[in-house]
Amino acid sequence: MTSIERTAYPRFKRLITAHELHLFFSPTRDELQWASDATDCDEHLLALLLMLKSYQRMGCFPKLEDVPDMVVDFVRRQVELPEGTLPVYQAEKTAKNHRGLVRKRVGVLYDQAEARRIVEQSIRKEAAAKNRPADLINIALEKVVEAGLELPAFSTFDAMASKIRREVNTAICDGVHDRISPAERAGLARLLEERDGDGTTLFNRLKRPAQGRAGRTSRT
Repeated sequence: MTSIERTAYPRFKRLITAHELHLFFSPTRDELQWASDATDCDEHLLALLLMLKSYQRMGCFPKLEDVPDMVVDFVRRQVELPEGTLPVYQAEKTAKNHRGLVRKRVGVLYDQAEARRIVEQSIRKEAAAKNRPADLINIALEKVVEAGLELPAFSTFDAMASKIRREVNTAICDGVHDRISPAERAGLARLLEERDGDGTTLFNRLKRPAQGRAGRTSRT
């Protein structure tokens, strides 16, 4: 599994500065009015604003329990909600409806099938030249964003990168295998099978750095 920290997949930073809080998570008057018109209680208002600001920042919806406390507290204070108000939904139907409202407001399409198609196409195209999963994931991320689509979960990118990379590498190895003769295959096998008295294989010796040329002019 690829570590998300090695990729450009959006996530909350461990340390968010006061400047970043004000820059990225301050609801505007228009956003507050929009959210107020769409909600029926303080908890839903806070949840909807957090989803909106998080999506604007990251291009995907985090789980509300994954939103850092400092972000929750900041947004709650910005819109002057009572201390202790938590971003919770009593019904998943309400949360789903709110995600739809956010997508409409930011102008993004929710089409996971198309997003996965773009991810697969991008990774398969690049996997022949790039082998690091993080690089493949980053390229696919860029293509999905360019298409104006909501990002799939990181686990989707990671699983597809691993699967497609394995398929491409297997095809490359099979292609090399098919182009060499049986005698050449046997010779390659001997590199690993034949060993010196100390257990060193021919392949080990091939990997050793070349020695300096004998007779090189000595320093004066």
